[in-house]
Amino acid sequence: MGFGVEDPRALMREFLRETGGCAVIDGGLATELEANGADIKDALWSSKCLFTTPDLIKKVHLDYLEAGANILITASYQATIQGFESRGFSREESETFLRRSVEIAVEARDEFLEKCSKASADANQEKTNFKNRPILIAASIGSYGAYLADGSEYSGDYGEEVTLDVLKEFHKRRLQVISEAGPDIIAFETIPNKIETQAYVELLEECNIKIPAWFSFNSKDGINVVSGDSLIDCASIADSCVNTVALGINCTPPRFIHDLILSICKVTDKPILIYPNSGESYDAHKKEWVASSGVSEEDFVSYVSKWHEAGASLIGGCCRTTPNTIRAISKVLRGA
Repeated sequence: MGFGVEDPRALMREFLRETGGCAVIDGGLATELEANGADIKDALWSSKCLFTTPDLIKKVHLDYLEAGANILITASYQATIQGFESRGFSREESETFLRRSVEIAVEARDEFLEKCSKASADANQEKTNFKNRPILIAASIGSYGAYLADGSEYSGDYGEEVTLDVLKEFHKRRLQVISEAGPDIIAFETIPNKIETQAYVELLEECNIKIPAWFSFNSKDGINVVSGDSLIDCASIADSCVNTVALGINCTPPRFIHDLILSICKVTDKPILIYPNSGESYDAHKKEWVASSGVSEEDFVSYVSKWHEAGASLIGGCCRTTPNTIRAISKVLRGA
């Protein structure tokens, strides 16, 4: 399924109609890549795999599709032209990696749908996970803080020298290249502050981007985004953008999600998406997750019905969630 440009909101409504009113977003990518043997303790994080082990990215995408996901998020969260160039790649090579992140997800979708087609002719169809369903590709745009790889996407503190114009210049070409690669949605993820929200909104208009977008913020207190800026202010800025087809929360502990959904409902009638992390915290210096405050997979999934009842219609997982998490979410949402 692809989006047109005439009425993005109507097309998102159609997607949700086809999925029965709620859709399943995939789960953690980087931690699944690690579980499959990738070494991503690196400033490029999961985007390192775009030039080291792209087949592994496709495998993880396929694992999530088999688990029931309707939306695949590309391996471009920490993929930036500036980041690749700092590793010695040319501008052309860096842009190729950005495009490749979308292409890999599209290839995974095509392979999965081909398996669905073959399964539909199988007498044992009910025994297979390969069931046809709407699938969208969401191209991830991580924050400026993700590029810095110093944990500042979890604080939103970029310093006074990082102005609106600096952020727009940083993201502009990346957004253009990602958009030209042909994803269904642009996913602005883990947005930590109001200024970056504004930068994205202005870039979508100034670059004449026609692809629908979602805006997803992170919070550490259940009230504001991580910088301390008002979530309601940030969500209102995102909601004002004509491209916006959904907005919500990601990479945030599950215990905060319910109240955050209620806050966002106050400023938008667009679909709300949530894909929390496991509740653990990230150590930017060691580049690893600290497991002390995490919740079990069973506890995580126990929240799903409450989130849906509160108003979320697109639900998945972020860091430290797995295909098993997504499989369980899918079963809850689909009443299986």
